[in-house]
Amino acid sequence: MPRVTRDGVSIYYERDEGEGTPVVFLQGLGFGRWMWRWQREAVAGDYGAIAPDNRGTGRSEAGLPPLVGRLPRKLRAPLIFKFAGYSIGGLAADLEAVLDDVGIYDAHIVGASMGGMVAQRYALEYSRAKTLTLCCTTHGGVDAVPIPDETQEQMFDTPDGASEREVIRHRMRPAFNERFTNRNPHLMDRIIEWRLEQDAGAPAREAQAAAALEFDVSDRLERIRVPTLVLHGTNDRVLPVANGKLLDEKIPDTRLELVEGGSHCFFIEDSELVNRTLRSFLDEHE
Repeated sequence: MPRVTRDGVSIYYERDEGEGTPVVFLQGLGFGRWMWRWQREAVAGDYGAIAPDNRGTGRSEAGLPPLVGRLPRKLRAPLIFKFAGYSIGGLAADLEAVLDDVGIYDAHIVGASMGGMVAQRYALEYSRAKTLTLCCTTHGGVDAVPIPDETQEQMFDTPDGASEREVIRHRMRPAFNERFTNRNPHLMDRIIEWRLEQDAGAPAREAQAAAALEFDVSDRLERIRVPTLVLHGTNDRVLPVANGKLLDEKIPDTRLELVEGGSHCFFIEDSELVNRTLRSFLDEHE
């Protein structure tokens, strides 16, 4: 199992062999590697793929103080947000350690939501990015459109008496279109199982949330000089579509593709469209 250690924390990653420039997949807040399974299949063979577990997620260590993780959430969360949260810069440094360990010097970086934040920071501070694909993400700062309050509350809510599976289902509802979940009950059940197996634990999820809330590269985006594909669903209830349009305005070399009616997890709901668009972009810049 490939691992690399940075700042005393062991980071796990998967690597798929392929002929072309490797594609790096960076997942969203709390999500495991499962979320990119459709896109990894779409590039398989023609491109290599690298899929790290964000720290605290899947098989990567959390690197949080042991005492913090044992506290009840009401005491733990304020401590994490104030003193022990991760940073997007730190997650970008984790990615650099992974790519250095693999020994590659060019990579197509694909990130969704928080992973898109890591991708932006990585492109600004390191030299291995050949292209960026930014899905359902934001540049942060005062100009960005924030997560709606009701969405943020539901993403961290724990309904009374709910089982672990019921909590996961409840928290991820804003990320999907209701029509899709109603039509695909078996897939949603599988996603819950994948999440139980691979997602971040509660303390690490809160540490990732702290990183995302502090993220802001809005005044540096003109320094991103690699071709960038911006993908965003028009019905994103987590990070509204205006954020994708802002990225398109501020990054010099962008291609904006809006997915009509797409949710925050449009890369799952509209995977065939996303895969075609992503493959076209990668092929163009290979």
